[in-house]
Amino acid sequence: MPIAHLLAVVPVADFDAAHAWYEQLFGRPADNLPMKGLLVEWQVTDSGWVQVTHDAERAGTGLLNVAVDDLPQHLAELTARGLTPGGTVLANKGVQLSTLTDPDGNTITFIGGFRVEY
Repeated sequence: MPIAHLLAVVPVADFDAAHAWYEQLFGRPADNLPMKGLLVEWQVTDSGWVQVTHDAERAGTGLLNVAVDDLPQHLAELTARGLTPGGTVLANKGVQLSTLTDPDGNTITFIGGFRVEY
């Protein structure tokens, strides 16, 4: 059975504040507002989506990994939008990582040098 779309869910306590913060993160308004005040979505790849949802019980426990083509450029763009990503850390096999935490404490890790096979 083929999978048509993959949706990563980020739980937040203050939905309105998170909605605005993720607009800043992605540099654009949400693509879908399926449940007003409870769920907002950004399409980040052809079939990959990020959903931000109001779930105070789970807020701050999310981990979102985002592979980007040019990590330094991506971090510069985030900084220009008023966000403060962490420094770049060298991982294994040429992979670089930089983390950013949303207002609820969810961790977004940007990955440079990602590849399907190592």
